[in-house]
Amino acid sequence: MNNEEVRRFYKKGVGTGIAIGVLSVLLVCGIAFGIVFSGYYEKKVQAARASLSLGDDVTAKINQLVSLADTYFLYDYDKEEMADDIYRAVLDSLDDPYTRYYTEEEYKSLTESTEGVYCGIGAVVTQNAETGEVVIVYPYEDSPAAEAGLLADDVVCQVDGEDVTGMDLDLVVDKIKGEEGTTVVLTVKRGEDLLDLEIERRKIDVITVDSEMLEDNIGYIVISQFEGVTLEQFNEAFDELKEQGMQGLIIDIRSNPGGRLDTVTEILDRLLPEGLIVYTEDKNGKREEITSDAECDLDIPCAVLVNGNSASASEIFSGALQDYGLAEIIGTQTFGKGIVQSIIGLEDGSAVKITVQDYYTPNGSNIHGVGITPDRIVELDEEAYAEGTDRPLYAAVEYIQGQVE
Repeated sequence: MNNEEVRRFYKKGVGTGIAIGVLSVLLVCGIAFGIVFSGYYEKKVQAARASLSLGDDVTAKINQLVSLADTYFLYDYDKEEMADDIYRAVLDSLDDPYTRYYTEEEYKSLTESTEGVYCGIGAVVTQNAETGEVVIVYPYEDSPAAEAGLLADDVVCQVDGEDVTGMDLDLVVDKIKGEEGTTVVLTVKRGEDLLDLEIERRKIDVITVDSEMLEDNIGYIVISQFEGVTLEQFNEAFDELKEQGMQGLIIDIRSNPGGRLDTVTEILDRLLPEGLIVYTEDKNGKREEITSDAECDLDIPCAVLVNGNSASASEIFSGALQDYGLAEIIGTQTFGKGIVQSIIGLEDGSAVKITVQDYYTPNGSNIHGVGITPDRIVELDEEAYAEGTDRPLYAAVEYIQGQVE
């Protein structure tokens, strides 16, 4: 594999250590794995509506404060905006970066989605859960984002002049998407410089899987994210490599921040024998399981490449294959997002996104805040990589070669 091939295939897996809070595609309002739209929790909200757990004294004090503002505050203010800020403050006080309040308008935008073809700029972003910074993971090849000069690790500070630091990532994405042919201006921080990039919105065909055959008939599949189109793309890549005589397989999910639960479990269903894929538990111990059938297509040696930016659905993927002993996990400790959020619609059209469950690997490991520990720790050497040497990838090749000899 030459230097250019390494860069082309690895660039969708390589990361630079940013903390991944959520994944979204800057094309449409993407919803990362761990988020479910839940009628079950809406019913629980209805049941709890009769009682205010904070007490009437809290409500009375809020009304007193509003009355003081009405009486003495020098400037005009918007009571609806004040109410929304109060609702946000209630959930912010839970000190959970994944729990959010959405206004009616925000919720409508959040639920708009399509499958695989989007109108936007063509880039993938993450959000630092601690700082709230929105960071570019990578722009798609030949996308408007790439053509405009957007680069991996650029920090998006403003969208059309509006500060988006700390804003819910799905809402940032909604501000960037728009009508085909229109433009959006992103103000990005690159090192110490601030740059304004005007980017045209276009329809984007999302490619989430790349593949090729390496030396010694070792198949190499890169999965950049787990989206609606990923299952079909993975199956096509897997089948094509098998037809070419694949004797071993490397799956690269480095810097894959996650995606859809149904997608990752359907891919795992093809690879795993009959049994448990993943399970979740809520605060009351209620357990929900997702299982695979008896058909297992992974009958060759396999290695999975991970790093500190492999999160959420990627950890389900690597954790399940590790627990079943079907793959050697190679790289560095993964991110450690092992919780599930639910989107709960409210009667007035607004909604909340709230953390409701832990998830566990088949052997019962809760990786939240911990991550998946690789079977073999191999760190990326930036200087060696710049010269064309991808050490984790070569370690995976050596592992497969040792298994097929």
